[in-house]
Amino acid sequence: MKKTSFILMALVISAFAIMSSSCAKEKGCMDPDSINYNPDAEEDDGSCEYVGNAIFWFDKMTSDSLMDYGVTTLKVYIDDIQEDEISASDYCNSEPVNLGDCGTLTIKNLGNNKSETYTYSIKDQDGDTWWEGPIFLEANDVRKIQLKWDETL
Repeated sequence: MKKTSFILMALVISAFAIMSSSCAKEKGCMDPDSINYNPDAEEDDGSCEYVGNAIFWFDKMTSDSLMDYGVTTLKVYIDDIQEDEISASDYCNSEPVNLGDCGTLTIKNLGNNKSETYTYSIKDQDGDTWWEGPIFLEANDVRKIQLKWDETL
């Protein structure tokens, strides 16, 4: 009798364990805009991560003018952290349509924010700043910033 009770108790406990584990909701990021979206998640755990993209580009006139001033390399800084660099001779014939067409692509981790405002600066190989300003980045969006030559630079 004790053996039967023990087996019956073991079956009940096993069944309960199986049922309770199958009822647990999978946790994860439920936002399809995030880089770590989990399509199987049934409960959002606040772990979503986002990235924003920026393309800094310039045309031939700007390229020629920069090179006339001895600029060979431009370095892209976001919030004073160097993110990328581009040769002053690598100009675009027109505004880039797709990521990687021309210019320099900067991918910035936005953390748990779907959007964030940063400060960018473009400096030459000697550390002289040629362009700077705010840049607003949003998840899954591409900001295109044309670096235009200005005779007052």
